[in-house]
Amino acid sequence: MLGYAFMGKAHSNAFHKIPYIMWPPPLEPKLIGIAGRNSEAVEEAAQRYGYEYATDDWRKLVDDDRIGLFDNGGPNALHAEPTIAAAQAGKHVVCEKPLGRDANESYEIWQAVAATGVKHLCAFNYRFVPAIRLAWEMIQAGELGEVRHFRARYLQDWGDDPSLDTWRFDANAAGSGAIGDLLTHVVDLARFLNGEPVSVQGFAHTFLPGRQVDDAAEAAVEFANGSVGTFEATRFAHGLRNALQWEINGTKASLAFDMERLNELQVFRNDGDRARGFKTVLVSEGDHPFWANWWPPGHIIGWGDTFVHELEHMLRCIAEDTDVAPLGATFEDGYRASEICDAVVRSGESGQREQIAYRDL
Repeated sequence: MLGYAFMGKAHSNAFHKIPYIMWPPPLEPKLIGIAGRNSEAVEEAAQRYGYEYATDDWRKLVDDDRIGLFDNGGPNALHAEPTIAAAQAGKHVVCEKPLGRDANESYEIWQAVAATGVKHLCAFNYRFVPAIRLAWEMIQAGELGEVRHFRARYLQDWGDDPSLDTWRFDANAAGSGAIGDLLTHVVDLARFLNGEPVSVQGFAHTFLPGRQVDDAAEAAVEFANGSVGTFEATRFAHGLRNALQWEINGTKASLAFDMERLNELQVFRNDGDRARGFKTVLVSEGDHPFWANWWPPGHIIGWGDTFVHELEHMLRCIAEDTDVAPLGATFEDGYRASEICDAVVRSGESGQREQIAYRDL
């Protein structure tokens, strides 16, 4: 593991849970080494999370032949070099989002890692929320009919403080602000649920004078399936702590979701009785996605459990030599999300609609 703070904690917790929640596990993870910049803090993390050793040099993890999976939860500036080095050393790799600080760096990571043949997963964990996976299954089954609208927004409120001192506000370390932190999740879920965007018209905005990165971003989007929609992300929406919200409208049905009500999916069926409105489905039944491994119906799970599903999926792909995609996000997905986010920025700079174009390997 590279990184001992937010994502290091979330991923380590998931690796501990996998053997007894996702029973029987495809592989039983052993937590061997954890790396971080602060020697004292990473030593404490190793003890707290149960790693065999700590180091302030991630290269020690790459050189350790016992390690078969390298999980990069470090700052964005540390996504490229360690992840590529680990893959070239024959280790499967997980990397937190955004894959790179921009589309060029993301492409370089994808290209270098794909050439090694190892399994790679970009950690868009919201694909592994039971309600979102249920929505995906309904969409794949054609239950929505022809999709006409997809709108999504990720709203948080912690960024409105000029005294904050974190790498997330450092342009060199983060690459972007709300775009890389939040909009990239919106874009990945849009691609996962509704397919490829073909054009965007948007802009990024910074509210606080002197801040190096964007505080918010907005975009109007056209999709390949003929639908239209909007993307929004901000860290200035007071009163909203972690509100990833999306809605998709089809000719037969509509679905809506709010991360602050993680276990619920809103469903409307266009069957002639509009007075009934949306129905709240508590996604906790035994036949719902992932639920066979958890609790009796109605006994809900939490945000951290999405990483249990995601990392178990990665371990199963390794054990069974199956594809990470389409259920998990690969490094190609990470690159494509970055390409779309960069197009939003370019659109704001040019004032024009930007067409989405992807590079191949």
